[in-house]
Amino acid sequence: MTATWQIDYSHMATKRAIKSARGQTADVTELWARIREGAPSGYYCVALLGLRNYEPLRIAATVEKGLAYSTLLRLERNSTLPAATIAESAQISPRTLARRKKSGKLEPDESDRLVRVSRIIARAMELFEGDTAATRVWLSSRQAALGGAVPLEFAKTDVGAREVDNLIGRLEHGIPT
Repeated sequence: MTATWQIDYSHMATKRAIKSARGQTADVTELWARIREGAPSGYYCVALLGLRNYEPLRIAATVEKGLAYSTLLRLERNSTLPAATIAESAQISPRTLARRKKSGKLEPDESDRLVRVSRIIARAMELFEGDTAATRVWLSSRQAALGGAVPLEFAKTDVGAREVDNLIGRLEHGIPT
């Protein structure tokens, strides 16, 4: 079993085609480069936030200091999901988000939740082989396997995020949901 926001990529078949990086942001291209390396696991979801250090201790220290507000904007650009949707999934209210925009920095707990959201988005991007449009639609649509819940809404808690991650794993392996 992987850590809360660690992604296990070892199950990817080498034959499986990953979409070309053309037309994707540099951060999404970085995510795909790490996946193609075939590393058994990694915290590569933080690439969608614009971070380039994937060592757990460094990521934890960065989160504890609080991420820059711009990381949320990077995730918005990389996922093509609205910032308000991402903030809602990370349980950051619109008023708080406005204050964070002004200060330029997220609090540690908000940063941790944003990393969780980036993990779910990265896993869904993996499922849809880099197709951001399909990823966005799936993350925003009701899923019967989640009791009719919308994955990004269901992933507001750690338990919900784990269930979304488990569902993605089942879908990747063709296991009925």
